[in-house]
Amino acid sequence: MRMMIAGPTASGKTALAIELAKKIDGEIISADSRQCYRYLDIGTAKPTREEMELVPHHNISNLDPDTPDSVALFAEREKKIRQEIQERGRKVIYCGGSTLHLQSIIRPLDEIPSSDPKNINELNRLANQKGLEYLYNELKKVDPEYAGKMDGYNRQRIIRALDVWKQTGKTFSSFHSDSPIENPDDLTVFVLSRPRKQLHQRISDRTDMMFEKGFLDEVKTLLKLGYDPGLQSLQTVGYREAILHLQGKIGTNEMIKNIKTATRRYAKRQITWFRRWPFAYQLDADGKNSHELLNELLLKVAADTQNR
Repeated sequence: MRMMIAGPTASGKTALAIELAKKIDGEIISADSRQCYRYLDIGTAKPTREEMELVPHHNISNLDPDTPDSVALFAEREKKIRQEIQERGRKVIYCGGSTLHLQSIIRPLDEIPSSDPKNINELNRLANQKGLEYLYNELKKVDPEYAGKMDGYNRQRIIRALDVWKQTGKTFSSFHSDSPIENPDDLTVFVLSRPRKQLHQRISDRTDMMFEKGFLDEVKTLLKLGYDPGLQSLQTVGYREAILHLQGKIGTNEMIKNIKTATRRYAKRQITWFRRWPFAYQLDADGKNSHELLNELLLKVAADTQNR
């Protein structure tokens, strides 16, 4: 039996997943699109070193920031990691909020044409010449559904979606099956939820804590290491705004305000997505600590096991 702890950003997924792993002898696979990158620690809310010493974690800090990644590549890694964990006789626990990554675990990706190098080169040239926003606006014209799912200007996803459209005349989103999503028999999915006001406060508090922990220094270090600010890994909430600040384009207060606003919007999109999963157990985290949530989760697992 595999388990998934999903939910919007700042809902408390990591603490619950660690408690669960300790209880059932499990290992955690991160289903976060940015935690896989080295040096992106504070801004991606990676588990601390102490937390990772308590429970084995996977798909964390295994790629350099300039290494291209995708949902399909994540799916390949996930399959291999899952098999290794199960061969050790331990339980698999997924934890994260990246919607497409999580959904690839629930339902395998549809067959999509391989990338066309000529298209990719041309689209990269346009991105460098006219800016990524130009390509994003082009994508909005031909595939507004897929463009609307993005967390900011994701260079790789924008270029890949336009590449598929150029090759086939079909939208990238059309390759994702429209049939109802069915949960695999060996997977139990939990979605953490919190009242809107409480979640917004947690997002605000976590953003403030990021800067107290040295987030701006983390971004400075990435740039000093020579990583291009336009990289896919750095064009995400938090890093994008911090880079603009370090480039002198926005002030400190505007940077923090923009991060909080963008994170709230991202959380709203996550919540909307998770509502599409009728098979998921909803865990209301309001007023509960991770131990109380764990007990509630285990009761639902026991009931689910009896019904299968």
